[in-house]
Amino acid sequence: MLRQLLLSDFRAEGPAAGHGWPLVQQAFPTVQLAPLSAGRGAHVLRLDVSEWNAPAFDPVAWDARVFDAGERTEWLALHLEGASREALVVAALEILTRYQCLVGRRNAASATPLFNRLLARHRSLHDLKQPQVRAEFHRAVDAWQWTLRLRPEVDLPPQAAALFHDVEQPAHGPLPLRAFDRVQPARGADRAVRLLEEAGADDATCRRVRELVTRGERPGSERDVSLLRTAGALSFFSRQSSSYFREAPPEHHRRQVARMLAHLRPEHLRWLGHLRLAPAVRGQLEVLVAAHFPVDVLA
Repeated sequence: MLRQLLLSDFRAEGPAAGHGWPLVQQAFPTVQLAPLSAGRGAHVLRLDVSEWNAPAFDPVAWDARVFDAGERTEWLALHLEGASREALVVAALEILTRYQCLVGRRNAASATPLFNRLLARHRSLHDLKQPQVRAEFHRAVDAWQWTLRLRPEVDLPPQAAALFHDVEQPAHGPLPLRAFDRVQPARGADRAVRLLEEAGADDATCRRVRELVTRGERPGSERDVSLLRTAGALSFFSRQSSSYFREAPPEHHRRQVARMLAHLRPEHLRWLGHLRLAPAVRGQLEVLVAAHFPVDVLA
């Protein structure tokens, strides 16, 4: 688990508030901001922010290093160096967002033995030694984490559904979109309900999760379905877009970015400013945002 962000220039009174650190603490309340000395006993991974900030940098380049470290320990600390002041704050927010699936944020609805069992069963489905399966697992957990960032008070069914709500997220290349729409929801719903039943969830919870994964538009579900679509879109841009741009034919790029962008309302666009996007993704997204929204949220 990612538990600490260690800063070389951490003062006795803490990081300078004027540089924006309260925003990082607000976005990631379970991650401790601390001086380097506080990392004793943790697995400390040193990351050079100047590399992260390089114009041509693709965040995928760091993934194996960070995830390997995160999966070897229950107490991971990231030591950031190579930048200062506002540049360090911006990078810290982007890095924590990129790797938020290692943070394991919970709320009252998911900080329960039932959800612990569900997460354990969900993880057991994935052979993390296989790179593509590992990426799929991280994407699912990332989508769950986005539901909590977007709606901190979200109850259990949307959180559980996010783990299996993968219809919008083609993980291994450009499978035709209609095939995903047709196959993935039913398969994900069956898997979710089976694991929920094994974890001890009641019938009402299982029914609601099934409806959400399959996008059942019953009265009152619209808000939760919208939340899942927004979380899936932000997860695509944050976690998957770089790989998709490498694997999918160029003619698919604009269409996929447009599909994901369509799930975001104007109030969601600020979250795009928390993401480190590969140059090709950023360029495509800037074009589409400029065409559909009057404010440049990526500046």
